Formats: sequence, C-alpha cells, structure tokens
Amino acid sequence: MASINTNYGAMVAAQSFAATSRELDKVQNRVTTGLKVSSAKDNGAVWAIANTQKANAKALDATMNNLLRQQSIADVGIAAGESIMSALTEAKALAAAIEAGGGAAYTTDFNALMTEITNAAAGAVFDGVNALGTAVANPTATAASVQTAIDGWAAKLQTIGTNAKSYERQLAFTQKLQDALEAGAGNLVDADLAKESARLTALQTKQQLGVQALSIANNSSSALLGLFR
Repeated sequence: MASINTNYGAMVAAQSFAATSRELDKVQNRVTTGLKVSSAKDNGAVWAIANTQKANAKALDATMNNLLRQQSIADVGIAAGESIMSALTEAKALAAAIEAGGGAAYTTDFNALMTEITNAAAGAVFDGVNALGTAVANPTATAASVQTAIDGWAAKLQTIGTNAKSYERQLAFTQKLQDALEAGAGNLVDADLAKESARLTALQTKQQLGVQALSIANNSSSALLGLFR
C-alpha cells in the first residue's frame, strides 16, 4: 500500500544503505591498516592474545642481545687464543734450543714471545670483559713448561669454543622462536588483503546500488501526486 505518511520502501533502503556503509568502513580500515583486528573493539580476545604474543616476541630481543654479546666475547677470546697458541708453538722450539745450549738470541726471542702472549691475553677484551678470564701463567724456557702452557690454553680455548657453538645454537633457536611468535600473532590479526580487496569492490558496488534504491524509494511519494492530477 502506498502511503505519504510512511515510506516503508525508503526506510528499508536507508537501513540497507547504512549497513552497507558500516561494513564498507570496516573493510576500508582493514585494507588501510592491513589488519582484520586492529583494536580490542574488533575482537577483544584475539586482540589480547596477539598482543601478548607480540610482547613475548619483543622480550626475546633482550635475550638475543645478550647472546650476541656473549658470542662476541667468545669470538674475541678465540682470536686471541689462536695467536697465543701460535706463539707457544714457536716458543716450544726455542725452549728446546735453549735447553740444548743455544745462545742468548734464543732467549731474547723466547722472552719476546712471552711478552706477545701477555699482551694478547690482556688485550682480549670486549665490552669491558676479558674473554680469556684468568690467564694461564707464562712458561719458563723449557720444553716441558711450554707444553704445560699449551695444554692449559688448549683446555681454555676448548671451553670457549664449546660455549661459542652453544651461543650460536641458542641464537638460531631464539630467532626462530621470535619469528614463530610474530607469525602467530600476525595470523590472528593480519587481514587477507586479496580477499578484503574483493570485498571492498563488492561493497562499493552494493553501496552505489543502495543509493539508487533509496532514490527510487524516495520518488515513490512523488508518484502518488500523479494520481491526483
């Protein structure tokens, strides 16, 4: 029944147009932000879970920084240790020569190597930490004493090397864990842009049709006037 008091068709068209506009606003926000859940208003539970996971992932930055620092300390220790081991290898030959009655030149060279070792051990510092810890005492000019020093440094470097490998594995694990947490949070809140783009086009078309439907419904009252002409 046509009525000039209540344009039911226009009311329905207006309600449909408003619903389409609200949905269009949501989709446009998803396309703009790249998020299907950008605030607690969108989905409180999902938003809370995602933000907790993001916080956990961010907290791993401190763990990674500490591991990187420890790895750097170990790398410095290994570099210095390799230099020390090289000097000790040369020193053992000099010590054997000195024991066999070699001249003062051998002793001079041996002492120079000991100074080199002392400097290397003292200089193995990263971020205020000596990577070699308590240094192994320099040997005397005998082959046996040098061998004892070699054994001591070898044990120390073995420990440093084992730790360095452990830091490397822990870094890899922490990075994977951080990536997994971030990806998991993204799966919860990130929008499917291809899908949202298709919905955006459909809603824009629906909105245009709604405008036309509303216009037609509003013109129905004008059509009633024709009955009285």
